[in-house]
Amino acid sequence: MPSITILTTPHIYELTAPVADSKRPVLVFVHGWLLSRRYWQPLVDLLQSEYQCLIYDARGFGESQSQLAYRSKSSHITTSHDASLTQSEETPLFQGEVSLTEDELLNPKSYSLKAYAEDLGCLLASLSIEYAWVIGHSLGGSVALWAAELYPQVVQGVVCLNAGGGIYLKEEFERFRNAGQQLVKFRPRWLSYVPLLNLVFSRMMVARPLALKWGRQRVLDFIRADEQAAMGALLESTTETEVHLLPQLVSRLQQPVYFIAGDRDRVMEIKYVKHLASFHSLFASQDSNVFQIDNCGHLGMIEAPNEVASIVQKILSKHAHEVSKIE
Repeated sequence: MPSITILTTPHIYELTAPVADSKRPVLVFVHGWLLSRRYWQPLVDLLQSEYQCLIYDARGFGESQSQLAYRSKSSHITTSHDASLTQSEETPLFQGEVSLTEDELLNPKSYSLKAYAEDLGCLLASLSIEYAWVIGHSLGGSVALWAAELYPQVVQGVVCLNAGGGIYLKEEFERFRNAGQQLVKFRPRWLSYVPLLNLVFSRMMVARPLALKWGRQRVLDFIRADEQAAMGALLESTTETEVHLLPQLVSRLQQPVYFIAGDRDRVMEIKYVKHLASFHSLFASQDSNVFQIDNCGHLGMIEAPNEVASIVQKILSKHAHEVSKIE
């Protein structure tokens, strides 16, 4: 499996073959907390004939696990094909700058939404992807929004799946953070051998039970996630400051931003999806920028891949003429 090392962490990725129409954007998929790139495969299977697709494991999740040695304060990018690209601290990447240093890597701040968006920027640069639409699930939706902010000439649009927010409810967030921390701390390897755990995970956060293979995948990704990354991403993304920053971010974006929600999503209820969507200029348009999928929970890409793919195709078709603007 090909990988690109960003800030000492090999990022495992899969890039489908280019399509005949070279002017079409690459679709880049960003997974959510404690998940991995694999959940995007059903959607990629439906879209790859029309669009080149990129899926990857974010730093500390899936198979993208950190190396122990840190080389320097510069950002190093190396590919598995023996080619290398070094991005110094003084040289900007696109319109943003990769700012994580060795000291920051040892600090939970390096797991902020912005930091993960900078990782994505490095990945796009190393793969020579000039323009893309970023599709992010849950926490990955927030990363996608940050990527649009940092790299506006590359990220031409965003689709947030089961993602929203912007309202800080102190007691609820404290309960969520505490529960999340306990989950991360208690993940012994033997959990993967517990009978029926695959069944339990196949029913969590969804409207209808998933195939057991997805339950098994969720168990493996849950156990595999790096503790520092899992804890850092959880704590950094749920601070009052970070939550309140999302609506400001959405309101500043000039690119089209869309949201897809599940009507039975109890993790990110549709009212919170619409709240964040309302800060973008498209919300008040005739077609709005929010799509709702019936009988769908928090994992839309595997609960309703056909519906999600159809919505994505509709969105991209609507904005097809905008692709050439960056050329």
